[in-house]
Amino acid sequence: MADFLLAGKKVFVAGHKGMVGSACVRRLAREQCEVVTADREDVDLVNQAAVDRFIRETRPDVVVVAAAKVGGIVANESYPGMFLYENLMIEANLINSAYLAGVERLLFLGSSCIYPRDAPQPIPEEALLTGPLESTNEWYAIAKIAGIKLCQAYRKQYDANFFSVMPSNLYGPNDYFHPDFSHVIPGMLRRFHEAKLRGDSEVVCWGSGRPRREFLHVDDLADACAFLLQHYSGDTPINVGTCKDMSIAELADAICHVVGFKGRIVWDNARADGTMLKRMDVTKLQEMGWHPTVSFELGLAETYRWFVQQQNVRS
Repeated sequence: MADFLLAGKKVFVAGHKGMVGSACVRRLAREQCEVVTADREDVDLVNQAAVDRFIRETRPDVVVVAAAKVGGIVANESYPGMFLYENLMIEANLINSAYLAGVERLLFLGSSCIYPRDAPQPIPEEALLTGPLESTNEWYAIAKIAGIKLCQAYRKQYDANFFSVMPSNLYGPNDYFHPDFSHVIPGMLRRFHEAKLRGDSEVVCWGSGRPRREFLHVDDLADACAFLLQHYSGDTPINVGTCKDMSIAELADAICHVVGFKGRIVWDNARADGTMLKRMDVTKLQEMGWHPTVSFELGLAETYRWFVQQQNVRS
């Protein structure tokens, strides 16, 4: 299939204030396209009629589904109904409305948690639905799997040019830095930062520190999304990652260094570890010619600077 040019197109980024959506807006600014966004006051993405009306009125050529209810292990376990319902509604409303409005291309953002708990490592796209999910985030994962399958179903039944992208663990500006309900990097950054300000002698981190994770800067994901919108059209979801992983203990040490915390780290083994190893197989994307460019060291330092700036603005 010929390349799809974004120049001159109208692109609706759903979820533009979130970490992924805001990164996509920044990246799309380089493509000479018109970027459309909507606040919650403009359109409630959980409301089918509101989404239908917005898409019909704005008539985008491309839709990027970056809107989602997100959180870490504790949030998933605490609010299973909210995570499943809201994410199902958001994706179903956007995908169906895009089809009805004749949108030329739709990119649905999934998550690496869609893959089975015991998937082969690194995880290939073909591992989807080959085994049980990790129980600590199954509600979010089930919703994301439904979104992937909805894109495939609309492609099969209606020949809609809709596809899905599966990023590894993300971090970067505009992340959610709640001390309990966020993902591991923003949660740790805030915890170590506040411990440094208080002069604490130690920080308690959840789990054993042994699980290994792959971390992708959100600007790299946004660049991959722009690349795939222009060069990919297929039924298979596409993984996006770095091919590198580290233990959570190594991550904690790196965050200590970036934050400047001088105390010790204590591991709370009563807390769940989640999947022990999760790394994405990104062979398909690499063969298309895309590679990440943001180093973890620089990306982590930049994310911490952004967080501190936001704290200073609020104080």
